[in-house]
Amino acid sequence: MNSSSVTFLVLGGYLDLGSARYLWFLVVALVYVSILGSNVLLIVVICVNRTLHRPMYLFLLSLLVNELYGSSGLFPFLLLQLFSATHWVPLPFCFLQIYVLYTYVNVEFCSLAVMAYDRFLAVCLPLRYCALMTGRRAAALALAAWFYSLLKFLVTLALSLRLTLCGAALDALVCDNFQLVRLACSDTAVNNAYGLAALPLAVLVPLAPIVFSYARILRVCSVGSARTRRKAVSTCGPHLVSLLNFCCGCLFQVLQSRFDMSHVPAALRGVLSLYFLVIQPLLNPLLYGMQVTRLRACCWQLLTCRGA
Repeated sequence: MNSSSVTFLVLGGYLDLGSARYLWFLVVALVYVSILGSNVLLIVVICVNRTLHRPMYLFLLSLLVNELYGSSGLFPFLLLQLFSATHWVPLPFCFLQIYVLYTYVNVEFCSLAVMAYDRFLAVCLPLRYCALMTGRRAAALALAAWFYSLLKFLVTLALSLRLTLCGAALDALVCDNFQLVRLACSDTAVNNAYGLAALPLAVLVPLAPIVFSYARILRVCSVGSARTRRKAVSTCGPHLVSLLNFCCGCLFQVLQSRFDMSHVPAALRGVLSLYFLVIQPLLNPLLYGMQVTRLRACCWQLLTCRGA
């Protein structure tokens, strides 16, 4: 890290909650416990039940692990900050949180893209599905989503680490790389250039297979029978809801960080800035656990201690 007099950052997005902080602490803790419990339950069910060792559930397993990964970078930090009067954060931890949260978002998007391609094969090429989506190929795609995201944001982190900071205040609830770069008094041309070059990679690489897959699925549904359309809805429904929720969350974050939102109440700005970090890991296990029949049955067997 380049020499800098800044060793701590202060987060200015927290309101003076007074005694209400205890209520917020309880709410955040309950949400975190719900996320941990629901995601861990589905992970255990998929791992121990051999009938679920199929590509669809392997991709879901990767998605659920990512929910735990992203939540671990957010919720313990939020719980600590709710009882803090100063909201000071050590600079090294801030960089670590930036890396975790940014890679979480990119892994989520890439995992949803891989799942969209898997749903395309299941709906449009059902007779060739087992040959095209083998267990080895599914594992390779799931790992590629992780390695692509982790390596891509290592460059972002390295470029941010070299900056000399001349400010210590972030108007946010969590550490944000965009705001951190704005605090730098050293040259940020390389950071800005890489950010502009990396944005299409972060968006277009996952978006291309999603658009392709759902365009083909819609085409098959438009010329297919009612049975084909029902199968497509049941197969793609949970994934499509998860994808739309993720896109809405990212849109809120872009609006929050790129435009003047001073006219929006501070409490609402805080909720919108954390939407995709809170709702997505809470929604996905409930969505898949309730909508996927086989997964729901296996969860019930595990909870009631019945044999498979």
